[in-house]
Formats: sequence, structure tokens, C-alpha cells
Amino acid sequence: MTDVVLLIGTRKGVVLATRQGHGGWQMDPLQLVMSEVYGVGIDQRRAVPRLFAGATSPHWGPSLFHSDDLGRTWSEPDHAPVAFPEGTKTSLVRIWQIQPGSTAEPDVVYVGAEPHALFRSTDGGLTFGLVEGLFQHPHRTEWAPGGGGACLHTIMPHPTDPRRMLVALSAGGVYRTTDGGSSWEPANRGIQAYWMPEDQRFPEFGQCVHKLGSHPSAPNRLFAQNHFGVYRSDDYAESWVAIESGLPSTFGFSILVHPQEAETAFIFPLRADSDRMPPDRQCRIYRTRDAGAHWEPLGAGLPDSGYHSAVLRDGMCTDGGDPAGIYFGTRNGEVFASGDSGDSWQLVVDHLPDVLSIRAATVG
Repeated sequence: MTDVVLLIGTRKGVVLATRQGHGGWQMDPLQLVMSEVYGVGIDQRRAVPRLFAGATSPHWGPSLFHSDDLGRTWSEPDHAPVAFPEGTKTSLVRIWQIQPGSTAEPDVVYVGAEPHALFRSTDGGLTFGLVEGLFQHPHRTEWAPGGGGACLHTIMPHPTDPRRMLVALSAGGVYRTTDGGSSWEPANRGIQAYWMPEDQRFPEFGQCVHKLGSHPSAPNRLFAQNHFGVYRSDDYAESWVAIESGLPSTFGFSILVHPQEAETAFIFPLRADSDRMPPDRQCRIYRTRDAGAHWEPLGAGLPDSGYHSAVLRDGMCTDGGDPAGIYFGTRNGEVFASGDSGDSWQLVVDHLPDVLSIRAATVG
């Protein structure tokens, strides 16, 4: 029977939740205690999934930990696994994203960092090198930090072509490579930078894209949650169109695509950047089943009123199963799960520290 592993990064450490079959959830103790874990990852391309946690200690600074025993123990190399070369005169502030490469490159793992940078590993995530093509991009000096920092927060390797990849960063927008990372081009046509003067609101780069999503069987179709704006691309980010009709707000951080349904996506809207709380103070996931033509609120099992929390950019995930589990974690320290594509939700755990990142996988 299939089991589920749920890896949760919080403001004060990382915690693993597991469920056997259709039973209840078992919570392990908090580990990497008092570290901020903005990025977690699960690499399922090996017999036992390798878990990753990008943890920032207030004393020791940022590092990347891994576990090969489903979270019972965590290891850190005796050297800094992710570090800028000395000649760059740059220091790692935080790890924001941990993304296994495609199945065609079983030992490749990527890390997105602050300040804006992409790192690549060819040994399963134990050592990393800087992707110089992006770091040396002429736009880099003009990428401004978003409210959360100068972070590269989304990494999307193409599912079948290792030469192609998308990244998103705050506040630089979406960038694309088609030559394995040697060169990169901005891919933001149609995405608005609302804070710019009206005649400059669609720049080549500088947008504050919060998250991207796609389905592996339809890699040319992409979804984006922007700092105000929800968008879709049908041509691998050559162009974007707004898909906001029916939403109570266009601001938010997370976006997730259903693992079996390429036209089904989920977001957690917030009122505004100055009011980062849900519309009408209701905890609601919004779902589209037609690639953004229509959206519907999903609230069965979720708090109905007086709700003030938010879901961050890496606070929503799927376990990839069939049927798929959909999960989201909140800044209140709650994690909710749905086994029916969001029609109903149940509380997995509450009273955790602020949930910053979450990943899930089916095993067994």
C-alpha cells in the first residue's frame, strides 16, 4: 500500500509527517531546531528518496542538509555544500529552492539562492557549482530584491530536454535557457510590473513573479502567480496572458498544478501586498479546471471566518499520487490536506512554527 511522506520546513526547523495507506498522520519531532527552513526538497530518483532542507541557523548561517533515511537523521557535508566562488566577492544568505533535475540526469540537483543565483550538483546534491551563465547575466546588477529578499525561488527543469529550464526570481521575473544554462533570456512578455509608471508597466525584466507551475506532460503550458496578477503561458514563456476572471484578488504567493490534470491549478489569494490576509478573512483555496478561464473557491473543512494567515510561495505541494494528495501550510503553523482535488480538506497538524516550505511524495 502506498505511503505518503510530507516534509515541512518551518521558521524553527524541519518536521516530517508520514501516513501509511489510509491511516492517520504520524508526526516526527522537530529537527534542525531553531533554523529557518525556506526550502525543502524530495528526490525520488533513487531507491530511498533523498530529503533536502535548506536551513539557515542564526549562529552558523545557511547550509544544505540531506537525509537518506526518510528524515530520521540529517547530514551536512564537512565543507560548505553551496558556496559562491571566492572571486565573486559574494556570500550565501539563504537557500530558497531545492529542485531535482529531470529523470534524464539522475544525479543532477539544483539550488536557488539568495542573493540571486542558481547552483548545480552532479553528485546527487552533495556538492554544488555556481551556474555562471546566469550569475554573469548583464541584467543581474539591475535585479532588485523583493520584499522577502534577492531570491531565486523557482527552478523548473524541462521534463524531457535537459538543455531547457526556467527560473523565476524576485524581483527580476522569469528567465529561460535552451542551451543547458550557458545563456539566459528574460521571458516576461505580458506580465505586469504594476508599481511602474503606466507607460512602463510591461518591461523586459524586473517583474516580481512569486511562483511558477506546470504539468510534466504539457511543459509548454505554464502558470504564474505574480505580485498582483495570475498568468498563463501556452508557448514556454514566449508570452503570458492574464487569467484572473472570477478571483477575489490577484495578489498571492503560491501556485500549484495538479499532477494528473494539466489544466487544473490551485492558488491561495491574499487581499494585497499591504494586506497579506485572505479576502473576507476566509481560508480559501481557489481552483481552475480549465487553465484559468474560470476559478472556484474551495472551503470545505477550512476555517470559515476570522482567518488572517497566509500561504507562502513554497507553501503548497502535491504528492504526485493517483489519486493525488494536495497540501498547503500556513503562517499559523497549520498544514491541510485534500485527497479529492480540493473538494474537501482536513487538518494534518497545527501549532507548528510558521510554515515556510512543504514537499510531499508517495513511497512504497
